[in-house]
Amino acid sequence: MIRFAQKEDMSSVLKLIQELAVFEKEPEAVVISEEDLIRDGFGSNSIFKCLIAEKEGIIVGMALFYSRYSTWKGPTFHLEDLIVTQSERGNGYGKDLYTAFIAYASEKQVKRIEWVVLDWNSNAINFYKKSGAAVLDDWKTVQMDEEAISNYVKSSF
Repeated sequence: MIRFAQKEDMSSVLKLIQELAVFEKEPEAVVISEEDLIRDGFGSNSIFKCLIAEKEGIIVGMALFYSRYSTWKGPTFHLEDLIVTQSERGNGYGKDLYTAFIAYASEKQVKRIEWVVLDWNSNAINFYKKSGAAVLDDWKTVQMDEEAISNYVKSSF
């Protein structure tokens, strides 16, 4: 079953996020807490939505996304993470979450959905291509972490 997450689900969602970090070879990178997820997803200014997959009342997967705005297209959604716990991969939960996310985007009439995928994750890349998604090779992801942000601000003033 796929449904929107509730506050009570954030402990399980955090465990999935940590599992994804291990899969992506960055286990120490997760610094967010359950309280952060509750505040940011369910507070008065919630900034993300989360779909979850359940099997017999146990959360086995999630898709976390948020709104963005394209100056060329208008409203868009960014799929931050989609993960199914290792023991349940291959049972259709990932596809169900992916489909539910795309259906919700269609319902909300966004002009584009996007996400990033690691270049070594060939299973995901092949799945996305097969689903009709374009995997762009000519765009590079650019990021600044907190330290880089702080250093830039300090050096600019």
